[in-house]
Amino acid sequence: MPSTRRSLLTAFLTLPLIDAVRINALAQADGELPLTLSCEDGDDLTPKQEAGPFFRPNSPLNRDLYPDAAGGERITVAGFVFDDRCRPLAGSLVEIWHADDNGDYDSVGFRLRGHQYSDAQGRWWFNTIVPALYPGRTRHFHFKVQRPGGRVLTTQLYFPGESRNDRDRLFQEALLLNMKQTSDGRFGLFDFVI
Repeated sequence: MPSTRRSLLTAFLTLPLIDAVRINALAQADGELPLTLSCEDGDDLTPKQEAGPFFRPNSPLNRDLYPDAAGGERITVAGFVFDDRCRPLAGSLVEIWHADDNGDYDSVGFRLRGHQYSDAQGRWWFNTIVPALYPGRTRHFHFKVQRPGGRVLTTQLYFPGESRNDRDRLFQEALLLNMKQTSDGRFGLFDFVI
């Protein structure tokens, strides 16, 4: 089992800006998961998906969401925001919201909701929990991503190996997180190409 989420995040944050192929090679070290779409795949932008009924505007600037559900399984979700020519997009808005460890969304506050802006190298990350399953859906995160001055991409990211993936009408394999299990939770990687 790899070390910890913190050590993987530290390694991710200390990477010099390198081309997307080398980043994907690092992410695919185990060779067990298919590559997520990247700017190296040609014209393939990250697929759009619906926001669902639980989106709330004006989420707080917050990347550490795990205190909102202290009993949940910890996960760090991280990646880059690239344009279709593999250039990192600094200052891009990345917003997340998801169900808690009981499968419920906060409909009055901002529990397990937050946003941030990608850094100078286009990197983003959230420390949160693994969302529970709920009726009709497989396990997923909701995201909105917007480059400075650009259109908003609304999409969802999914967990590999979930038994409900094939039964979820919204599931798309191109939106699978590249998941690593660590000694203190999971670490998921995904690069948004917008």
